[in-house]
Amino acid sequence: METTKIALFKGRKIRKTIYNNEWWFVVEDVVLALIDSVNVKDYINKLRARDAELSKGYGQFVHTLEVPTEGGPQKMNCANTEGIFRIIQSIPSPKAEPFKRWLAKVGYKRVQEIENPELATKRTRILYKLKGYSDDRIEKRMRGIAIREELTDEWQKRGAEEQTDYEILTAEISKATFGITPGEYKKLKGLKRENLRDHMDDFELIFTMLGERATTEIPRTENSHGVPKLKSDADAGGKIAGDARKKLEERLGRSMVSKENFLKNPKIKNLL
Repeated sequence: METTKIALFKGRKIRKTIYNNEWWFVVEDVVLALIDSVNVKDYINKLRARDAELSKGYGQFVHTLEVPTEGGPQKMNCANTEGIFRIIQSIPSPKAEPFKRWLAKVGYKRVQEIENPELATKRTRILYKLKGYSDDRIEKRMRGIAIREELTDEWQKRGAEEQTDYEILTAEISKATFGITPGEYKKLKGLKRENLRDHMDDFELIFTMLGERATTEIPRTENSHGVPKLKSDADAGGKIAGDARKKLEERLGRSMVSKENFLKNPKIKNLL
């Protein structure tokens, strides 16, 4: 599930990502939205130099997190709402006060969603509706999200810790289900940074859900622990979906792995 989003303040893009169940904002994006200088790194260095307390406690407010960039994912300094408030206290900008109000609003929405997950679900449905998805497709996509979250929770309980662990396990399911990795699947569909599952057709989504649901149940039944065993379980769960896919392909006489994607659907383009 993608956790990095783009927020807008006065036309400026502010990247934010979820870490420890709260929004963390890219420090450079925030500072750039409040100053006139284009040399944001230099400005931050000078800011820390003239604010001794901020410089001394910078690591308390800032974590290095992975966020998407034009050149691919990169580690960038990010701060939560409290940290950003502390940083902008040292920025003499007339934009600071409206930014504080904007930041409080953005942070509060995330808090509401943590306390009441139904709000996040409703927001996701609205976003898919605005993209032109039919109600039927939205229901399938939402069900797929729920199955994916249940799977990743199970993996976490049983020893998956690093992001690379989840990527490896997901690739195992995909290879066993469709014969290709998620990265290869995105290339097949001509996608770059888009979410692969948002561009799958009904059968692709159904087989994805079957593979992930089976992979969730296998370690529960066998009480699996550790990434090597989880990887074996992922392969087994994916093969269950892969065998079903092959039988349907044999009966219908066509491949279930499609080059088509949501972006190339002319009916959808007219709705965007």
